[in-house]
Amino acid sequence: MKATHNGSAGIWRKSLGTAGIYAALGAISLVMMVPFIWMISTSFKEPNEVFKYPPQLIPSTFRFENYADVFKLIPFEWFYFNSVYIAALVVGGTVLFASLAGYAFARIPFTGRNAVFLVLLSAMMIPHEVTAIPMFLFMREIGWIDTHLPLILLPIFGAGGVFGIFVMRQFFITVPKELEEAAMIDGCSRLRIYARIMLPIAKPGLATLTIFTFVTNWNEFFDPLIFINTRSLMTLPLGLSLFTDEVGTAWHHLMSATVMATVPLLIIFFLAQRQFIEGVAMTGLKE
Repeated sequence: MKATHNGSAGIWRKSLGTAGIYAALGAISLVMMVPFIWMISTSFKEPNEVFKYPPQLIPSTFRFENYADVFKLIPFEWFYFNSVYIAALVVGGTVLFASLAGYAFARIPFTGRNAVFLVLLSAMMIPHEVTAIPMFLFMREIGWIDTHLPLILLPIFGAGGVFGIFVMRQFFITVPKELEEAAMIDGCSRLRIYARIMLPIAKPGLATLTIFTFVTNWNEFFDPLIFINTRSLMTLPLGLSLFTDEVGTAWHHLMSATVMATVPLLIIFFLAQRQFIEGVAMTGLKE
C-alpha cells in the first residue's frame, strides 16, 4: 500500500510539474503574441482610435478600407514583388552556395581547410556598418547603385553566405562517413554524392538555412536604404517607411501594410517548422 501511495504521489507531482511548465510557456507565448495581436487590431481601426485611452483591443468599427488604402497610397504591389523575387533569389543562391561549400569543408580534405574556415568565420565578426561605405563606393564604381544586384549578390557571398556555410558544415559533419564511403566504392563522384546522398539527408539543415535566410533578407532595411533610390525598386521594409513623414505616422495604414508583409514569413515557417526544429537541434552536435 505504501509503495502504491508513493507511486501515485510521484505521478501527481510529475503531472503538476508538467502542467506548471505548460502554463508558464503559455503565459510567455501570450506575452509575446500581444504585439502581433495589437498590430492586427490597429490595422482595422479608425485613425482617431489608434491612441485612444483606455486602449481598445477590439475596434468599435472594423475599417477594412485600411488594407485597400495601402495600395492607393503607395505602389505596395511593386514593393511586395521586389521583396519576393529578391528573397527567392537570395535563398536559392545561398542554399546552393552554402551547401556546396559546407560539404567541401565537412567532407573533402585539403591543405589549410580549417584555417580557411576560420578566416571565413572571422568575416562574420566584422559589423556590417564598417563595410557599408566601402561597399557603396565599390558598387557605385561598377554602376550597380539603384539596382537590385547588390541586394541579391551581397547576401549570398557576404556574411549571410558564411553563416550558411557554417550551418551546412555542422550538419554534414553529423552524417555517418560510412554512407559516403559506400557510395565511393560504388563509383559515385563527389558531386553525385553531394546531390544524391547528402542533400536529401540534409533537409532539416536546408530548411533551417532557408528560414533564417528568408527572414533576414525579407526584413532587411539597411542595404535597400543605401543602394536604392527609385521608388519602384524599393523593397517592403523601405516602402513601409513611406507612411512616416514630417507630419507624423499613419499608424492604421502602416499596421495594415505590416500585417500583409508578415504573411509570407508565417507561411514559410509553418511549411518548414518541423524540419527547422530538427535542423536547429542537430546543427552543432559535432565540431
